[in-house]
Amino acid sequence: MADSSYQGYKPRPELIPITRARLDPAKPFDYIVQLNGDAPAPPVEASASMPFTGITADGHVVPDLYRLEDTGLDPAPAVEAASVLLAALSPAQRSRVTLPVDATAWRMWTNAYPGWEPDGVYLDDLDDTQREAVTELLRASLSSRGFADVRTTMRLNGALGQLIGQYHDSLTEWAYWIRLFGEPSADGPWGWQLFGHHVCVSCFVLGRQMVLTPTFLGAEFESQQIFDEHRRVGLELVLALSPAQRNKAVLYPSMRSEDLPWELAGRVDGRHLGGAGQDNRVIPYAGLPADSMTPGQQDLLIRLVASFTSRMPDGPAAAKLAEVRRHLGSAHFAWIGQADDDSPCYFRVHSPVVLAEYDNHPGVFLDFDQPEPGHVHTVIRTPNGNDYGTDLLRQHYARHHQPPDRASHDQ
Repeated sequence: MADSSYQGYKPRPELIPITRARLDPAKPFDYIVQLNGDAPAPPVEASASMPFTGITADGHVVPDLYRLEDTGLDPAPAVEAASVLLAALSPAQRSRVTLPVDATAWRMWTNAYPGWEPDGVYLDDLDDTQREAVTELLRASLSSRGFADVRTTMRLNGALGQLIGQYHDSLTEWAYWIRLFGEPSADGPWGWQLFGHHVCVSCFVLGRQMVLTPTFLGAEFESQQIFDEHRRVGLELVLALSPAQRNKAVLYPSMRSEDLPWELAGRVDGRHLGGAGQDNRVIPYAGLPADSMTPGQQDLLIRLVASFTSRMPDGPAAAKLAEVRRHLGSAHFAWIGQADDDSPCYFRVHSPVVLAEYDNHPGVFLDFDQPEPGHVHTVIRTPNGNDYGTDLLRQHYARHHQPPDRASHDQ
């Protein structure tokens, strides 16, 4: 174990058993990993086996929230980068990385360690040229901010492994899977997904628009490199509220596990409601309604959402914020914890068209047992059926009288 620490916290003396097995030596990579501990793994496989409806506030999907439109996205760079990646892979790798555009595999992701054999290719198994092609796909698809945040998160995963001196085959910069959905196209539906520890980026592209959800990013240390804007704007908003408004926004004044109900004190999801395996979760609105805010407070709420959506290129990001503004009257802001620079906290913005969450967690690999600001999990979702671009894909099929191949949902 490394003789090192971060802000006074050291690697946990007890090892968390993580096992890896290659089931079929004939395949370059068959991967099963099980993170054992006192908390259940997210119900990813069970959730993915159910028909997709999306996150809702009451169990009923609000219709007609999303539309096929030109948001100004230029898909050509991402299409070219995806084509270069496919050309760099071997035939066997291409067969594993390429899936139908409506495949259930979109929903098979986790921000921890999968207990199943993922589709796709594992970046640690690729050579430098192939990994560079993956990197260029990320760069071509995301904004400069989004690309930097994803690559920083991946590097911090490797730095965490170096810090604690353990898990040299799983806490690495390249311990992630990539898979492509559909055929890269300037006008047809396709996308890609990258996932692994503290990262899941789901990128659906349809012509000149994009859906970049679910996206999960996190870090157990040095998180200020990525998430400071979320925290700064969230804190600015909660401090801008009147005492009466804050009484509605603050669900619980403490982040300590003993002060929270059990369902908000778990070591895996913490306060998160929209994490892995939660595609169809019913999440009632809670906190302060945006229609009870002043115009200045509403502007802060939009800025807070923008700190998440800015990982998309400018056109889709602006279109998403316009969508949020159209439904601002139904948005809610909720907070858990103290409101100061040094304390851990949780907050979320929830409306019919966005669910954005920020949460501080206890240490997993470092030895702090209560949430701390240094360990951050974030997630953004598109409620009411448009995660993974599902509703846009449905509309595309309807417009072009092209029903999906139902068999592809079983892949």
